[in-house]
Amino acid sequence: MSLDFATLAALRDHHPAWRLLASPHAPLVASFLHRVFVAPNVRVMSAADLAEALEDELYALRQQLGSGAFPHPALTYLNEWAAPDKGWLRKFYRPGTDEPQFDLMPSTEKAIAWLGQLSERVFVGTESRLLTLFELLKQMGEGSESDPAKRIAELERRRADLDDEMERIRSGDIPLLDDTAIKERFLQFLQLARELLTDFREVEHNFRQLDRRVRERIALWEGGKGELLEEIMGERDAISDSDQGRSFRAFWDLLMSSRRQEELTELLDRVLALPPVAELRPDARTRRVHYDWLEAGEHT
Repeated sequence: MSLDFATLAALRDHHPAWRLLASPHAPLVASFLHRVFVAPNVRVMSAADLAEALEDELYALRQQLGSGAFPHPALTYLNEWAAPDKGWLRKFYRPGTDEPQFDLMPSTEKAIAWLGQLSERVFVGTESRLLTLFELLKQMGEGSESDPAKRIAELERRRADLDDEMERIRSGDIPLLDDTAIKERFLQFLQLARELLTDFREVEHNFRQLDRRVRERIALWEGGKGELLEEIMGERDAISDSDQGRSFRAFWDLLMSSRRQEELTELLDRVLALPPVAELRPDARTRRVHYDWLEAGEHT
């Protein structure tokens, strides 16, 4: 995206994330929504539960800042945050219910994530990210190679490397990651795991936008029912066959594999038991981050 003056001026005037960061209530909005939605990976909350949690937050703030701070009821603030001129929450009704529900908008989560990056990091890793970039380039290069001879030659080279590594290990030469390398890779894992949860909300929002366009076409349709059904199925295929749809399906198929889930559980248990990782005191939820991905994916 271009960051020229006109683009940034338009973002300042229209993007909900920018409006949030510029709001005088930004510390309240960002801290509260992070605590109730982002940190525990909650996708949807009823209006009653969310208002109760916000009332508790407002009461504590009034104790610190004075009784005149944030004078309105919690539900007033929630409805304001969900209004079109703010757009920080999505207010909706589930089918068959008359109680409003609230969900975090992806732009709000982006703003909260950016705020979280403003604090100074104790440790900035670079080696693991460079290795990740090399690995991505290798995957693209090898995965797009259509010449069988070249593919086989690459596999034979990798097999020879593996044979050499196994021989070194048999002879007692066992290379190990040092504590710094382990910490760096674990912190990168945490960052990617958090970003993946954030991405789910944006993917869901984009799917919802596509769905809304389909419903608008249905509402305005003036032709026959058979033609309408054909149109709807075509739109459904367009969603599934989009880059976003294909990527999400591939992710979902991978994560739904029971073998993969067991492998992730074993890997997380092993890594979290490493002394360098334990020194970082990771959040207890890290042990079940793959189940958080599942819950978010199911919601999407």
